[in-house]
Amino acid sequence: MKNSKKQLLFSFIQTIFIFLSILCFTTRAEANLSKKVSGFYVFGDSTVDPGNNNYIETLFKSNFQPYGKDFADHVPTGRFTNGKLATDFIASYVGVKKELLPAYLDPKVINNVNELMTGVSFASAGSGFDPLTPSISSVIPIPKQLEYLRDCKKKLENVIGKEGTENHMKNAVFFMSAGTNDFAINYFTLPVRRNSYSLLGYQQFLIQRVKEFLQELLAEGAQKIAIAGVPPMGCLPFMITMNSPNAFSQRNCIQRFSSAAKDYNQLLQQELNTMQLHLNSSNSPAKTYYIDIYEPLANMVQSHKNYGFEDINSGCCGSGYIEAALLCNKGCNVCSDPSKYMFWDSIHPTEKAYHNLFLAFKSTIDCIVNN
Repeated sequence: MKNSKKQLLFSFIQTIFIFLSILCFTTRAEANLSKKVSGFYVFGDSTVDPGNNNYIETLFKSNFQPYGKDFADHVPTGRFTNGKLATDFIASYVGVKKELLPAYLDPKVINNVNELMTGVSFASAGSGFDPLTPSISSVIPIPKQLEYLRDCKKKLENVIGKEGTENHMKNAVFFMSAGTNDFAINYFTLPVRRNSYSLLGYQQFLIQRVKEFLQELLAEGAQKIAIAGVPPMGCLPFMITMNSPNAFSQRNCIQRFSSAAKDYNQLLQQELNTMQLHLNSSNSPAKTYYIDIYEPLANMVQSHKNYGFEDINSGCCGSGYIEAALLCNKGCNVCSDPSKYMFWDSIHPTEKAYHNLFLAFKSTIDCIVNN
């Protein structure tokens, strides 16, 4: 009798513990979310690549110090910053049980169904919507990133079946961030596309590639799709260095490049609106969402003191004027406090700037998940 009472008491305490654990996790990870995200899948360029380029033949890598400076033991992961990316903050926030979103090509991930189920990034630093862009740096084109998604789905089907995988895709969030390389590394730097396209013509060319990407993603069963615009490109330290009349004394944002970004973002939003109208008219439950990174970054530049930034026109690594990828290496001097810098190298934001971006579009993430 006494043993029976003890067992009942133990079962009661165990039940309370499990309940409190679940409540604690829900409160922490899904504070503003009423629905569950089955997985989080990311495509794009270096702004969202957590290390896929580590596993391909390219010079455009960042799996060496000082990249990863603010991770435990200063371990470089292949992220082009000192710590986390915005997509890492999103993954943690939407409750897919990950603090860091892994690279699909990581040997520890690519055949690990548990990792694939909760989310991975297929992105590749240096990539873009224009097929010419990834060929410049020998990185993973976006159509190939979509192939990786299809491979991922097949692996899931082997475990949870076709219907289970379809339901999983319906409740997953898909995130795309690309386009900056198409302008900064390709159109404005090399003559090939400028000889064939006006700026407006090239913007429209990219929008068509975006449309094709979205159509293929929808065909794979995606119903919650977020696509980021491009930043105020004229404020990137690299663009200032390459285009300023005096790169040392005149380091203000170069307006014509930022204006091109703003115009492209408007075209992108128009295309997303048109696609959404078509989806609605065909009774599709799929939703597409625009993620604004232009205004948050422009605000960080204009009101940098409010964000605690002391330097907004050079990176923390080296001179901060030109260093990125292989040029940002162990031989470079590194600023003592990256949190005072908006940029880590001459192209990529610091972890603090990425976190600010995440906070700026968190309400959009809430909307994506809850709808």
